[in-house]
Amino acid sequence: MARWRLVDRAVGEMSKLRQGMAGLWGVITGTLGGTYRLDSSRVDYAKARALYDNTEENYKLGAGFAKKVVNATVGYIGLPEFKSKDEEAQMIVNDFLKKNESKAQRTHLNAIKEGDCFVWLTREKKVSKLYPEKESRLVYNIIPPEQVKRIDKDPLTGEVIQYVLEADHTWYDEDGTKKQCKIKQRLTVENRIIEVEGDQPPSLQPGEHDNPWGFIPIIHFKNDGDETTEFGKSDLESVEPFLKVYHDVFLAAIQGSKMHSTPRLKLKLKDVPSFLLNNFGISDTKKFAAEGGRIDLHGKELLIFQGEEDASFIEAKSATGDATALLEFVFYCIVSASETPEFIFGVHTPSSLSSVKEQMPIFIQKVERKRKSFTDSWQLLARMVLSMTSQAEVTTFSTYETSLVWETVDQRDSKDVAEELKIIVEALDKALAGGLISEQAAVEYLSYWVDTMHPYDGDDEKIEYEKDRILKTKLLLRRLEDGQLFEAEQKEAV
Repeated sequence: MARWRLVDRAVGEMSKLRQGMAGLWGVITGTLGGTYRLDSSRVDYAKARALYDNTEENYKLGAGFAKKVVNATVGYIGLPEFKSKDEEAQMIVNDFLKKNESKAQRTHLNAIKEGDCFVWLTREKKVSKLYPEKESRLVYNIIPPEQVKRIDKDPLTGEVIQYVLEADHTWYDEDGTKKQCKIKQRLTVENRIIEVEGDQPPSLQPGEHDNPWGFIPIIHFKNDGDETTEFGKSDLESVEPFLKVYHDVFLAAIQGSKMHSTPRLKLKLKDVPSFLLNNFGISDTKKFAAEGGRIDLHGKELLIFQGEEDASFIEAKSATGDATALLEFVFYCIVSASETPEFIFGVHTPSSLSSVKEQMPIFIQKVERKRKSFTDSWQLLARMVLSMTSQAEVTTFSTYETSLVWETVDQRDSKDVAEELKIIVEALDKALAGGLISEQAAVEYLSYWVDTMHPYDGDDEKIEYEKDRILKTKLLLRRLEDGQLFEAEQKEAV
């Protein structure tokens, strides 16, 4: 019962990652005559970072799981590759992502950890000695989410009309005097308005500036967002209560272990004065008790008892052992709530084997869901990159549309994958030889397993279809065979 009271107290004192926000975005009248209000509450970003870094004092013994939950998901998600019908556009977008690979990885990390990540694309025209090869370059900037104070949207279409940013800035003048200010920005499709409250930095030019792009170059990566919420959700929100319970139970067990780790001496005596006199030379028992005397057993290798008198040690049960079952239960609650296989947390081998077979499919579904939720944001980023490149470098692309290709998440090793592909190819070859399947059907089915294969046939002259590639390969092999045959005949003639 004591353990459950501890859990109730821990749950009752739990703080929430999500903090209330007073501002609500747009009110839209529904078809049934009611009103719809978008939930604009946001994650407590500072606390989410503290849980991830395990610097929150009230979670120290439980928040160590938080980093593994986030890092494992980010690691399996990886980064996408852009595909476009325009090969030049595809090369430019992929090259930009490759140059900013670390920032792109951090975008996924911040979005999953904090719920939101804002990427601001800017084009720097200043010539830098670090980048002498380019007069201007496209820069990938990550905005701390707490700087985005408000996102104004069209009440009918939901399109972003304006971003409102606020940031505290500290700088020092030539004399070393500390200066502080608050920089406010409002970004719209037409302009960018900068205001400064406090000491103005010498390099900053407040006022109204034109937006040359015709769109707001900010992309919102929202984790697990939907139409009812303006901001995303942190993956740590679902496990935060269990991290708190794990910390409190573990802390209580450790404290109990410290209290009861030292055994206590138990004496069973019938004649206390005789025991004190025989073993410690104390003759006046009343005076000894009145003065608060203490018995020191140090150096006493032998104690003298009379009759049925006896001595023993009182040892408490292990407090940590009593809490093991509850800690294990809370651990599996963390595994279930985070949809993370238990072997990622570093448990022993037998559990790891069962974890891979039973829990890995659930984790793969989670990774696939995350990838799909970020797809629109990555495609919007690609469109902005191509549009800004087209306007700045006076070039054109046939389309800004792109699709994403992700690396396949597979819990099998390379040997298992190769064996499965071999079986599939042999089955298709046998079906094709027996006239049970067409070449086009076989190629289209195999293309699901081999990423480098192209569509079988089509009308686009810019694409080399798989049918043409197969014909070229057959002609090349035929020429090689003819050449080898000719060489063999020449040798026989000699």
